[in-house]
Amino acid sequence: MAIHNQLKLLLTAGSLFAATFAYAVVQQPLREDDPEDDDTPLPVVIWHGLGDNYAAEGLREVGELVDAINPGTLVYYIRMADSASSDRSATFFGNVTEQVAKACEDIASHPILSTAPAIDAIGFSQGGQFLRGYVERCNNPPVRSLITFGSQHNGITAFRDCPTSDWVCRAAMALLKGNAWSSVVQSRLVPAQYYRDPAQYEQYLEYSNFLADINNERVLKNQQYKKNIMKLENLVLYMFEEDTTVVPKETAWFEEVNGTEITPLRARKLYSEDWLGLRELDRKGGLKFRTAPGEHMQLQEALLNDTFAEFFGPLKLNKKKAGAGQPANLWSGDL
Repeated sequence: MAIHNQLKLLLTAGSLFAATFAYAVVQQPLREDDPEDDDTPLPVVIWHGLGDNYAAEGLREVGELVDAINPGTLVYYIRMADSASSDRSATFFGNVTEQVAKACEDIASHPILSTAPAIDAIGFSQGGQFLRGYVERCNNPPVRSLITFGSQHNGITAFRDCPTSDWVCRAAMALLKGNAWSSVVQSRLVPAQYYRDPAQYEQYLEYSNFLADINNERVLKNQQYKKNIMKLENLVLYMFEEDTTVVPKETAWFEEVNGTEITPLRARKLYSEDWLGLRELDRKGGLKFRTAPGEHMQLQEALLNDTFAEFFGPLKLNKKKAGAGQPANLWSGDL
């Protein structure tokens, strides 16, 4: 899938697709002197979405855009397996708690990432809440700016449809539609671990393997999660205006949707009682709500370029650059 001016990067059903086996954009080693004086761009970590794999051609093209905006950027693609097909299967089948732990270990042991004073991160679809899990649970090295596109931060209330020929997807969805709260499903089926139906809220609190924990919704709050979110400089939340793949689409902004009633994040107890540090992050100007035109994971090159230019680069970012983004310019193109 070639990228040219104003070309849409189409990632259907949460997936950047097609496969290639290139692995990373080359970066010069980070200097060991004062990081504040270092003009080396911070590394960028990318976690792909459901049905995708770390070697997908579209994902690599996103990495190329990151490097084009800030030449010399190390782009690291999180993966759960060495083979692209196994990595794709892991987006459907696996324990998300274990997957986040693996990402933490892999990043912390990487010869360049482990020496970085901080990293930036991009999460596509479910990869967004998984990277937030990284921030909350380990954050070593710490994330400066986390950008998520169409992510399910407040969960989903319905499961996706699958192409007839996609047997991996169909097998996963068949199990999910059985009993989403069983221990087998919650420990092995990835989308079930961020399933959150307000009509089954008590079951969600009791049995959710992942989302109820990282959203700090249970009675016992994890204060480290809150502290780590507050350490972010930016949490940029993109919602797709015409998203019909993720139900509800407003989950990308942490909004609560119960039938036809929509409760914005700032009107929720999650925010007012600051379970996650989002209110404090918002007060310092680091919580940003953005929209992108079109369906789930339909991304324009211009939008990506503007976003990467605004939030990525050296540790000591130009403050005007980091704070002067004009959202209207990011979604002005036609799809």
